[in-house]
Amino acid sequence: MPRAALSSGIEIEYEAYGNPGDPTLLLVSGYTSQMLGWDVGLVEHFVAQGLHVVRYDNRDVGLSSKLDGQKVTPMKVLRATLDGAPVPEVPYTLSEMAADGIGLLDHLGVDRAHVAGMSMGGMIVQTMAIEHPERIASLVSVMSSIGDQRVGKPTTEAREALLAPPPRERSAYIESALRAKTWASKRHFDADAVRARAAAEYDRCFYPEGATRQLAAIYASGDRTEALARLDVPTMVIHGRDDTLITPSGGERTAELIPGSRYVLLADMGHDMPRPLWAVYAELVGGHIRVATAA
Repeated sequence: MPRAALSSGIEIEYEAYGNPGDPTLLLVSGYTSQMLGWDVGLVEHFVAQGLHVVRYDNRDVGLSSKLDGQKVTPMKVLRATLDGAPVPEVPYTLSEMAADGIGLLDHLGVDRAHVAGMSMGGMIVQTMAIEHPERIASLVSVMSSIGDQRVGKPTTEAREALLAPPPRERSAYIESALRAKTWASKRHFDADAVRARAAAEYDRCFYPEGATRQLAAIYASGDRTEALARLDVPTMVIHGRDDTLITPSGGERTAELIPGSRYVLLADMGHDMPRPLWAVYAELVGGHIRVATAA
């Protein structure tokens, strides 16, 4: 697979699909999620919408650069942000993760791209639009939130399932992935698909160390409320009614803040992107991009 060496020293593993002459859609993955979170089948649906699609591994996950040994305590960072105290130093924030995506566009020679991010990836693409607006043709924020801890709050069960340390042994790791049922679509949860993806991710790169740094980056980056309210980027926000990890108020508030944005709440979606909804996502995103391009 190709890899982009960025000026920051970070190397980003990526894959590109479709015709490079078509509008580029950059897909950004969520917390601890490799690019495999954007399933190739879903990517092919986007390509069929006439898009050049790029997916990549964020730093500290998959085959992109790791910041081995850099220690941080995410709960101390969160406590400081909630108390209004000075935030402890962190290895990086969402700003650096957003800059990684922009650096990948530089590597690909893409001046402006449509960006879509899920969960933490939604936070990253929001940050791209805030800090690099000239590079963003349109924005799609999926099952994400704004950095205000009062909205999108997870249920206790979902939070505990997310933060439980992953088993190191392969078969136990694969079975532990079924914790996702806590926040997944109630109608479309597919245990076999969840196990298959967990196996693929484990075999590709098992790297639990990156989780603490990514979580600290989310907490340290703070509330984007004021910056989002000043955005002038065509935006669509997609959320699932069944989402218990980032509850729907996170998506609703995102759409309320960004001027002119469209909010889509899907009844049979949780904090996942199940196969039966792939065609729906493709039509939503493709239509959004066509409108943004024509404007």
